[in-house]
Amino acid sequence: MAAEQMNAVADTAARTITVSRTFAAPRERVFRAFTEPEHLARWWGPEGWQTETRAHELAPGGLWLYVMRGPDGTESWGKTTYLEVAPPSRLVYRDAFSDPEGNIVEGMPVMLITIEFADSDGQTTVTSTTQFASDEDLQQVVAMGVVEGIRQTWERLAAYLGSE
Repeated sequence: MAAEQMNAVADTAARTITVSRTFAAPRERVFRAFTEPEHLARWWGPEGWQTETRAHELAPGGLWLYVMRGPDGTESWGKTTYLEVAPPSRLVYRDAFSDPEGNIVEGMPVMLITIEFADSDGQTTVTSTTQFASDEDLQQVVAMGVVEGIRQTWERLAAYLGSE
C-alpha cells in the first residue's frame, strides 16, 4: 500500500497547526510508537536526526525529556508534559523547547498538542492539533520549518511501522 500524504493546515485565526495522516498499522501499534521510548528512538525527528530519551513517565503530570541530535551534532532538547493519556485513542500534552535539565527555554513557544488516533479498517489515522498562545508563536514555529519537520518525522514513522 502506498503511503498517504500528510495533510497540514495552519489556521492563524485559531492559532493552530493541524496535521493528519493515515498509517498502515493498527491503532494500538501506532499509539505505542508515539508513547514508548524504545519506539520513539527509532523515528522521532526529521531525517538524519537521532532521538534519545532522558526521562519518561506516560501518565497525566508525567514528562518526556528528550534530545534530538542532528547530523552535524546540533542538539535540540524538548520537554513534554502529559495532560491526558487515553490509550489507544488520545494524547494531550504541553511541548516546549528546554535545556538538558528540563528548564523551558525563554522566548520559545510552549505548545498544547492533542493527538487523536482513529481506527480505519486496520489502519490508523493520526490527527495532531497544536495550539499556540499567540499568532506570533505560531508564525515563529512555522518559520522554523516545523511543518516540513513533521512531514519528515511522519515519513520516518511510516517506514518504521512498515519495518516492524
